[in-house]
Amino acid sequence: YKRQSWSWAAVITAVVLYFTRMFAVTAIYHRYFCHRAYHTSRATQFLFALFGLTAVQRGPLWWASVHRHHHRHSDDEHDVHSPGMKGFLWSHIGWLTSSRNFPTDYDRVKDLAKYPELVFLNRFDLIGPALLFAGLYGFGAALEAFAPGLGTSPWQMVIWGFFISTTVLFHATCTINSLT
Repeated sequence: YKRQSWSWAAVITAVVLYFTRMFAVTAIYHRYFCHRAYHTSRATQFLFALFGLTAVQRGPLWWASVHRHHHRHSDDEHDVHSPGMKGFLWSHIGWLTSSRNFPTDYDRVKDLAKYPELVFLNRFDLIGPALLFAGLYGFGAALEAFAPGLGTSPWQMVIWGFFISTTVLFHATCTINSLT
């Protein structure tokens, strides 16, 4: 049995996870948590937040706080990720890696911060990625055991479904800041 560096199962998983998690970023983090464009139950809100965490773009309250601030200060000196202020590289990734942008400004998201479960998920935002990582490892192990003809493995599924898919998702999301 020869291990492969890729399989169709792993590539398809990466593509599916890219699109479903991009939906989580756009329809949940952006439209729901930032703009409150629609309403849902508290339980669904919690599940939405958990699903959004799998995109590995910090917590929902942090995301909403930064985005709401961006809308108030779009392309002025207070906009943390404006390409017009500090250039392409800063707006693409620099602002996100700067420690001064790590804390969540809960004053900007008082409507969301009243839910302790959202504050918890925001504080422990690695829960989502950890669950996705473990789920992909288990999925890869199950495919290796029960469908060996697919030529996949636990680590292959993690590499493609988690790392590659997340990297592409991250850069696609950041491109909205840097190229617009």
